[in-house]
Amino acid sequence: MDLADITYFFDCCIGQWSIERTYHYIAQQEIERSHTDFRVDAITPELRRKVLADNGYDPIENIDQMPGFQLAFHTVSDKGEEVSQELRALFVPKQQTGTVLAGDYLRDRAYEEDRPIISTFTYDQSNRELLMTTPYTRVVSVDSILLVNPNTRIRRILNYHRPAEGEAMDTLALVGFGVEQKVE
Repeated sequence: MDLADITYFFDCCIGQWSIERTYHYIAQQEIERSHTDFRVDAITPELRRKVLADNGYDPIENIDQMPGFQLAFHTVSDKGEEVSQELRALFVPKQQTGTVLAGDYLRDRAYEEDRPIISTFTYDQSNRELLMTTPYTRVVSVDSILLVNPNTRIRRILNYHRPAEGEAMDTLALVGFGVEQKVE
C-alpha cells in the first residue's frame, strides 16, 4: 500500500485553521452558521497506541507509519452556542483499489457521542478527498474533507437518520458545508 499521498494530506492538515460553516437542519428547516478555530497537531507514538487500546483494536505493525492527528477546536454558532473538544485519531488503511485507500478510522472520543469509536474511511488520491463514515446511535455521519491546496479545505457533512439494518441511508437530518483556511 502506498501511503505517500495520504501522508502528504495529513501533513498539510497540521496547523491552525479558521473555519466558516453553514448547517442545514432538515426537519426543523433551520440554518445555522458557525465559526471554528481548529488546531491540528501530529500524533505521538504513545497516543497512537492509546487510541488503539481505547478502541480495543488489535496491535498494528508499523503503527508509527499510520496516518493520524490530534486536534482541538472551539466553535461559536451564530446563536451564541459554544463547543470545545479535543481528540486523537488514527487511520488504519486495510486495502487499496486503484487510487483509493480504505480502512478504519479510530478516535479516542467521538464528535456526537463522548466515547471511543471506530469508523471507516476512504481516501481518493486522485482528488485528495478523505471520506469518513461514522455510525452513531441515532445518525450516520458521512464527512468529507477535500484538500484544495495546502492552505484550503472544503468540508461537507451529511448526517443521515440511522436506518434499520439493511435499509438504505436516505433520510437526511443535517447537511453542513464549510470552507477551512489555514492561518498558521
